Amino acid sequence: MQILNAMLSIRSGLMLFVVAAALGLLGWCVAKRSGRLPYTPSAASPAPQSLSTMPANQKRLYADVEYLTSLQPARTYRNLGSLNRAADYIKTEFEKLDCQVEEQTFTADGRQYRNIIASFGPPDAERIVVGAHYDVCGEQPGADDNASAVAGMLETARLLHEQRPPLRYRIDLVGYPNEEPPYFAGEYMGSAVHAKSLHEAGVKVRAMLCYEMIGYFSDAPNSQNFPDERLAKLYPNTGNFIIVVGRDGQEAFTQQVQQLMQQNSSIDVQRINLPANAPLAGLSDHRNYWRYGYNAVMIDDTSFLRNPNYHETSDTIETLDFPRMTEVVKGAFAAVVALASE
Repeated sequence: MQILNAMLSIRSGLMLFVVAAALGLLGWCVAKRSGRLPYTPSAASPAPQSLSTMPANQKRLYADVEYLTSLQPARTYRNLGSLNRAADYIKTEFEKLDCQVEEQTFTADGRQYRNIIASFGPPDAERIVVGAHYDVCGEQPGADDNASAVAGMLETARLLHEQRPPLRYRIDLVGYPNEEPPYFAGEYMGSAVHAKSLHEAGVKVRAMLCYEMIGYFSDAPNSQNFPDERLAKLYPNTGNFIIVVGRDGQEAFTQQVQQLMQQNSSIDVQRINLPANAPLAGLSDHRNYWRYGYNAVMIDDTSFLRNPNYHETSDTIETLDFPRMTEVVKGAFAAVVALASE
């Protein structure tokens, strides 16, 4: 996950929830907690029982993270050898499944990059996009940021293959390069290229779910810091939850995803909506789908707000909580299937 360049040196002092308060969103948070929501949310359709009880495979998640974090040099935008090995790994895993696999190539500053796409369901139907970036920021292993998310995306694809749910809509799972600097927030993010191509082709996109850092959790008291005491009373102060982050105007969709995940996993699932132009709102690939009016959310462990290893060489596989990761993927998978089956 990438913070704006001006904020790259800031760590625990910056809090997503402080930004929410500064932007006047405290009232929305209070309404959310009290149940008095200032909108009429869509009902969360429960996933079929056979799917909601299907766990993600922890061993496969571990193997994915282990491979990606072992690549040397690190899979940065400059190290095309490692970056392409990561893309090849994603493509190979997709090709083991009963789905259509394709590459979307593009060039940035004379270098060629690749989006890797796996598609399930009716080929001409409205789309649901599930994405994760496979690059890292600097010479570090990037276990949470963002191997954990790639593993979640790959496991979602495997579960679609194994369970073969009836799909009304097409599901595209996409691995992106170039989420990290220097391309963050620019036209050469892999997700920016993908979202623009859908818009220009007139493709109807029903929803986009972005996996972004889903592996770091803590049961230590006060492991989730809140400099604003009012917001500290509204959210857990222990970093053992996952959060669904959406933009303003898409509150009903954010709530729908959060509820579907909560109904189908044992992990605590929180939610928050922020203005799209807030500095800490669009910190991953979902931002590029907002640009075209698509419903999009980020599924996140709150990143640098909790994880001290963010963008550090200490972001290693040993720091991740794989049992809780499986619960995140289990919930997200159920949400994707429910959205694709309505």
